[in-house]
Amino acid sequence: MLTIERAELYVLRLPLKFRFETSFGVQTEKQVPLLLLHGGGLTGLSEGVMESLPMYREETIGGALAFLTGAGLPGVLGHSFANPEAVGASLASWRGNRMAKAMLEMAAWDLWARQLEMPLWQLLGGDKTAVEVGVSLGIQASEAATVEAVKQHVAQGYRRIKLKIKPGWDAAPVQAVRQAFPELALTVDANSAYTLADTAKLQALGEFKLDYIEQPLAWDDLHDHATLQRRLATPLCLDESIASAADTRKALATDAGRVINLKVGRVGGHSEARRVHDVARSFGVPVWCGGMLESGVGRAHNIHLSTLPNFSKPGDTASASRYFATDTVNEALEAENGLMPVPSGPGIGVSLNREFVEAQADYHQEFVP
Repeated sequence: MLTIERAELYVLRLPLKFRFETSFGVQTEKQVPLLLLHGGGLTGLSEGVMESLPMYREETIGGALAFLTGAGLPGVLGHSFANPEAVGASLASWRGNRMAKAMLEMAAWDLWARQLEMPLWQLLGGDKTAVEVGVSLGIQASEAATVEAVKQHVAQGYRRIKLKIKPGWDAAPVQAVRQAFPELALTVDANSAYTLADTAKLQALGEFKLDYIEQPLAWDDLHDHATLQRRLATPLCLDESIASAADTRKALATDAGRVINLKVGRVGGHSEARRVHDVARSFGVPVWCGGMLESGVGRAHNIHLSTLPNFSKPGDTASASRYFATDTVNEALEAENGLMPVPSGPGIGVSLNREFVEAQADYHQEFVP
């Protein structure tokens, strides 16, 4: 049985080592919510991927704290569960809040795996000891700067380069990169910045041999993506639009996309992520693990999830040192030649850098039954 005896919540700020620009705007730091679930002398860790404002999806850090402190944690503290899936099921009566629910469910998975003295990837059903990784590059100051950034990351061995695009910054930088790297595995990510009125612009990207175009249309849309996919030769990859296995089934049944970016926090935790993975696999559609500028706790969860067999394209689990001077975990999560080793040891295989976390924390609260 999995008994949750005590919990802690942190929110901390981590400066990014670079300016990261997307169609949403510019980030120079990352706010990181962390959850610790204690039981049986062990601690399970998880990280929230919501942001301070609802840019990526509708959830926010403030809303997540309100949900966790007012409903989520009171519902699990002092209770015993057969497994982590039962923890997730106990939250089903509450609508939405998938990212907040994911924090509870993922910390429960880590705690359970540590109690069983097994690595998380084995419990999830993974079959890899290392996973392929790519890198996501924000919008640069110029086309030349874009090519230079790509050159640096190709030299570091990353197996896929993703360029962020938006209206007015699309064909020209992509063309410059493709001319410099004719055989590079190249994708673009629009983060919902386009509409069907931009179909001609998106069609024009097809000449650059992209592996896929990620989430060009609205975050809550499947219908228009299906319309757009019929007009494009390049596969569409769905990200923000996929919040569940049901969304995955509807999207793939209507050919709204041909690749799925699977983010465990976005879909509510590992249990639902496995269901999304399985639905996509039944359609013969590949998935890959997207990133949300996670610190080491969230990055370790992503790496373990990426060991499942249908994760057949490089994900966004790049080296942690690329993003942060100091991480939330003690262990180095570093890719080599485009491969990220799966952390060994029980659970997610990393330990909390508590001294650093406490020094960076804007918020810390402990909860008991």
